[in-house]
Amino acid sequence: MTTNILLCGVGGQGTLLASNLLAECAMEAGFDVKKSEIHGMAQRGGSVVSHVRFGERICSPIIRKGECDILLAFEELEALRWTEYLKPGGLVITNAQNILPMSVSAGNAVYPKNITQILAGMSVQTIAVDAIGKARELGNQKCLNVVLLGVLARRIKEVKTEIWPEMIKKMLPAKLQELNLKAFTTGWNLA
Repeated sequence: MTTNILLCGVGGQGTLLASNLLAECAMEAGFDVKKSEIHGMAQRGGSVVSHVRFGERICSPIIRKGECDILLAFEELEALRWTEYLKPGGLVITNAQNILPMSVSAGNAVYPKNITQILAGMSVQTIAVDAIGKARELGNQKCLNVVLLGVLARRIKEVKTEIWPEMIKKMLPAKLQELNLKAFTTGWNLA
């Protein structure tokens, strides 16, 4: 059995760190893991996408459209953009945050309204959380990625609970560990 998770966000939200943590946790749990990422204009607020696949034996790092189990979106429009990758009945976990793309800021496009309701009307499960708000409550909005990772972790039964904090401690500098452990627990409890 293969688990396919697509993480998507905007440059600067920590999408790649979250995908690295997810991949490391799955490897620590004994799975074969493959990961692929796309981050072309990430430094300028562009889209960032990471495919993470794990299971007994994984041959390709890319998730095919219609085969994604969980879509972890760091921003609502990114969730909407990548839903075609979800399988029927798949799960969308989205941060209830709107980051206007350049086309909207320039007046060339309109940001869709009610994205959470649009997602809820699809044949997928939807969980919207205020990860950015929770991160700000913790004192640093940059930990929103680990808040979202906590929400995701609660849904990945194949990886034991204790592995997640171990990998946070292993992969992050000492000065960021306490904050990110709190962020993870916050996300876990939101789930």
